[in-house]
Amino acid sequence: MDKHIVVLGIGNVLWADEGFGVRCVEALQQRWDFAPHVSLVDGGTQGLYLVQHVQAAKKLLIFDAIDYGLAPGTLKLIENEDVPRFMGAKKMSLHQTGFQEVLSLAQLTEQYPEQVLLIGCQPEELEDFGGSLRPSVKLALEDALALGVERLRGWGAEPRPRLAPPGEDDVVTVPTLALGHYEAGRPAAEQACRVGDERFMPPAHWKAASCA
Repeated sequence: MDKHIVVLGIGNVLWADEGFGVRCVEALQQRWDFAPHVSLVDGGTQGLYLVQHVQAAKKLLIFDAIDYGLAPGTLKLIENEDVPRFMGAKKMSLHQTGFQEVLSLAQLTEQYPEQVLLIGCQPEELEDFGGSLRPSVKLALEDALALGVERLRGWGAEPRPRLAPPGEDDVVTVPTLALGHYEAGRPAAEQACRVGDERFMPPAHWKAASCA
């Protein structure tokens, strides 16, 4: 398809601001309809499995949490040939290493998008398993969506406000991980048992701890 546009959100929603990219694509689908040649993809942390989406795209829009070394919630746009170089130089997590390889493989196979835009957001917090977007990043998400829709309109994606919610078979994010459900389901810190997990409590304290 000559006009195929792919909107890709990558990251891990289970690690707080790492989920920025996925939350952007989720919000786009909830709020906007697009022309049939536009695909919204929750890329998660799939790594090389995403290469088919990149190869199929004539235009590729990427949302991701990126460590720019800036204030939390700061957005930065990277375009075209600078995208793979930037993601290689600014690795923040394993999914970015994998996605740099995806871009390289697409280039090697000569099936690379004609235009690429990366909308990246500086995270505030990553070391919070089960956490959600921090306020600064959640606020930046709104600006990121506006920038993304503006670019998509220029690319011919024909964005228009959605009049009805997407069907269950069409959602890009698993319903149980959708932002509202995910945030509502997280127990308070005092209710979450951490006994026996070295990430949260050293072994020396296991015997003294209990989960009532």
